[in-house]
Amino acid sequence: MLVFAASDKGGTGRSVTSANLAYQCALEGYDVCFLDFDFGSPTATTVFDLPDVHHEAETAGLQAYLQGVVGEPLRVDVWAHTEHSDLRNRPNGSGRLVLLPGDRYGGEFVTDQEHVHRCVDLILRLRREFDMLIVDLSAGRSYAVDLILQATSPGLGLDRLPHRWLVFHRWTRQHVAAAAELAFGPRGILSTGESLGHDRHALRGAIRFVRAAVPDPDSPLWSQVGPARYAWMTQCDSTLEKLASNRGLGRTVMVAKIPLEPVLQWQERLITDQDVHDRQIADPQTWLALGNLAQRLTDDGFWGER
Repeated sequence: MLVFAASDKGGTGRSVTSANLAYQCALEGYDVCFLDFDFGSPTATTVFDLPDVHHEAETAGLQAYLQGVVGEPLRVDVWAHTEHSDLRNRPNGSGRLVLLPGDRYGGEFVTDQEHVHRCVDLILRLRREFDMLIVDLSAGRSYAVDLILQATSPGLGLDRLPHRWLVFHRWTRQHVAAAAELAFGPRGILSTGESLGHDRHALRGAIRFVRAAVPDPDSPLWSQVGPARYAWMTQCDSTLEKLASNRGLGRTVMVAKIPLEPVLQWQERLITDQDVHDRQIADPQTWLALGNLAQRLTDDGFWGER
């Protein structure tokens, strides 16, 4: 399965949530490969706690591969090389967890057919090794998004593989509107994909939305707020629900709602079971939401494919 993580804005939690999704899927026993196509700001090495790889990936990451500078992109076994103390001993029953990082000093670049064919070749080879490929894309209507839409267009081989789009947004008016534009706007994923030969109905069916860093007025985190602030927060939440529904981002196409997590406000990292139960620094609801996202991602029924 191919999973593409997109967002119209930076700062949505797309990269850190999709990395946690890869981790959760690996815990479920899937062999997972995470590809950092966030060409403008590759951060996966930091989230997976791979400081040495961050330096190794200066000129040997995915940009270098796609541009023909290297024959193969750098690839890293996360379980074997992470400095995250909870991940050093690979959990029993877990699948492989491999990272293909972006170039440390890379950036967005105009893509052409050579880049598209290199992308297709890489993904076709990786799919023979892994159950799931999670591709973290640059924010906005980026060259990375265009590259993937071209690579998955009919006739190149990837269109026959199951693929799903996760569009991330924060729970604010600006982010809801921006996510709707990215998915459904005149130059969004649907319109661009259709112009490249994608079936619009099928592509729309492959898109789901992830609400990230969502504050819950009834959670312990906000239990001390006064009556006026509580009333204001609940009114905002209700207004946002209506806006999301009107823009096509309602609950029927929402695959996950990730709570506002204090740990992630301080440090972009993987949330582990030890963070929740042993250290008690992470919210159990965050751990549950990430696990539910992993389960829904692989539930064909949720995507209308049964």
